[in-house]
Amino acid sequence: MKYKFFKTFFLIATIASMLSCSKKIDEAYQNPNADVKVPVETLLAPIVASMVGNTAYHGPANDMRFIGRYIQNWQMSTSGDVYDQMGYTAASDNAASTWRTHYYDLGQNLMNMIKWAEEEKKWDYVGVGQAIFAWSWLTMSDYYGEIILKEAFNTSQLTFKYDTEPEVYDYVRQLCFKALDNLNKTGDGVSSANLAKGDQYLYNGDVNKWKKFVNGILARSYNHLSNKTSYKPDSVIYYANLSILTNDDNASLKYIATGSNRSANYNGPFSNNGIGSFRQSEYSVKLMTGANSAFPGVQDPRRWYMLKPNPNGTLIGVQPNKGVTAITNVNDRPNNFYGSTNTTTAAPAGGLDTGCTYIFKNYAESPILTASEVKFMIAEAALRKGDPALAASAYKDGIRLNFDMLSSKYSDGIPSAKLITTATRDAYIANPVVVPAQLTLSHIMLQKYISLWGHGILETWVDMRRYHYNVDKDPVTGTPVYADFTIPTGSNLYVDNGGLPVYRVRPRYNSEYVWNMAELIRIGADKANYHTKEGWFSQK
Repeated sequence: MKYKFFKTFFLIATIASMLSCSKKIDEAYQNPNADVKVPVETLLAPIVASMVGNTAYHGPANDMRFIGRYIQNWQMSTSGDVYDQMGYTAASDNAASTWRTHYYDLGQNLMNMIKWAEEEKKWDYVGVGQAIFAWSWLTMSDYYGEIILKEAFNTSQLTFKYDTEPEVYDYVRQLCFKALDNLNKTGDGVSSANLAKGDQYLYNGDVNKWKKFVNGILARSYNHLSNKTSYKPDSVIYYANLSILTNDDNASLKYIATGSNRSANYNGPFSNNGIGSFRQSEYSVKLMTGANSAFPGVQDPRRWYMLKPNPNGTLIGVQPNKGVTAITNVNDRPNNFYGSTNTTTAAPAGGLDTGCTYIFKNYAESPILTASEVKFMIAEAALRKGDPALAASAYKDGIRLNFDMLSSKYSDGIPSAKLITTATRDAYIANPVVVPAQLTLSHIMLQKYISLWGHGILETWVDMRRYHYNVDKDPVTGTPVYADFTIPTGSNLYVDNGGLPVYRVRPRYNSEYVWNMAELIRIGADKANYHTKEGWFSQK
């Protein structure tokens, strides 16, 4: 992990040109590796942007293109894709943007923002910085497993030791509690108007919403440990109830989309990040069109928002590693997410998004944590602790909130006849197949899968690994919690997997495998099948 030197996002360029030629050399040409203090207000906006896709487009959104294939939100339009096969690209930084974002784009910039904000007693900036760091550490551990924690930002080192997932989880909670302490402070340099200067595109300086975000991270951290004897459903419910409970409080990154790909949604055609090569999966289509055994015969009104019809006007999905050519009739092959064609992977000329819907519009918001997800966490924890009434109430709320988020934020481009209305929403929730008298884990987890489709990919992957894909059974039905989910087998499963599904992403190649190999050998990451090693959080 050769990140010895760090720079802030907003270094003052051409310093020398602004100085008198009579000044000393060390005054005119400052050390580029030394800290250059800048206003914390200028640091927060690019830091927030990095939570999805940063200014160099190496953010987690980049990686979700790959993980979305593991969980079968979407697949490649061609066969032979290693991620469709639950594999990886050897000697490559594919799927490693989360690593780069955490250690480089956020890392020292967050540390500097927190340090400088403490010096200026801007406790709200301190708390926000700690909140983002907590979110990022949890993301990293759930994504990679063992990671570098204690030595991460020691700039005197060239190699770094890895720490365990329990250590990261403990640190995440410590950061959350520190963040809440600072976000509760008033006076000194605390100012919602000043916080809004750096927080224009997430919460606009609303400290109460940031506190709800922190509590959501705490709820996630407890919810992820459902397989542990130490699992505490009451802690999940407690922190979830202090978190995001309405769509107005959703942590959702906004875009101005003014003509620069850095001002637009990562998934939109203006950014042209390869989304045109994807097609919706058969699993996702069946789940929303009544062909999944958990919701037989139920046509989900949300399908027209998330999925793309084919030229015949029907919804058909692609199987992992099969590509669209496995669908014999050309007109049955699904259109791409960029528009109304099923014959190309290219983005429309000029990056126009007139044929796009949902998160694939240039200016569409990118959700990070939503009220719907929080409600499904409550529903799962309540069912596990033996409170079916609370589980059913939270479950229905989770569905309703997702419907309302779609109708209020993502209706642009949806044909009028297919728009979600209060009536269609309520009819769906009133369907006893969707909300049965006896709610099961399958109902909860599959509705959560739908509500997070396309944007909450990592959290869905956490959930699927907690239930070991199609292995863990629902205690009521005796069938897999993720009903009808099929792990690729035979030649459709990556050759290095040894018959096992993927459970983690390998550390970043261009730092770890080049500079930190001794540590990788120690944790087993030199093995070809390291990506199939189950992480601590999902182990029973």
